[in-house]
Amino acid sequence: MLPKKNTEKNLFIILFLNSIYPLSPSLKNYLVQHLKSCSFEKNELISKAGEVCNRLYLIKKGMVRGYFVSDSSEITTWIDTENEVFTSITGFFRNQKSEEYIESLEKTHCDYLEYEDYKYCLNHFPEMRHINRILLEEYYILAEHRVYLARIPNARKRLAFFMQYMKPQIVERIPRKHLASYLAIRPETLSRLMKEIN
Repeated sequence: MLPKKNTEKNLFIILFLNSIYPLSPSLKNYLVQHLKSCSFEKNELISKAGEVCNRLYLIKKGMVRGYFVSDSSEITTWIDTENEVFTSITGFFRNQKSEEYIESLEKTHCDYLEYEDYKYCLNHFPEMRHINRILLEEYYILAEHRVYLARIPNARKRLAFFMQYMKPQIVERIPRKHLASYLAIRPETLSRLMKEIN
């Protein structure tokens, strides 16, 4: 997938980052020059296990999931949508081969920053270090929610936790098989529980 040329498209991610922490004119200018945009078709693989994911993406529109394969089964580990940042954590932050796949669940439009440009921003712009800390805090909170979710022994209560604390607004957009995998619920059980809710 070839990135589009840099134009006013970069204003989206600049506005997003500026909402987290005020950006200096010099950082804004750097981002305008180095941010790129890309689009993925529905069910397109964005990153594969065994590859180094060297891009940090921000979703402008669409939905993606992370998953790993165990005994030929796909286990969904996270789902992100508009105004959320995603990457392979080990792949991007440690520059190591990822153990997960990343796939678009809808036609998805993103802005992204490559690893070397991201590191340059951290080293040269203090406000980027503040943004990095805030984003990492957000990742930790989401990871904590996923840990809680995984420890709830009852399928109904896992779904209720997801609906209350995580992403109730996108439940209808998530393909049932992937939501069932994420919640560690059999698809038929999820369908029954969703009917009871509705």
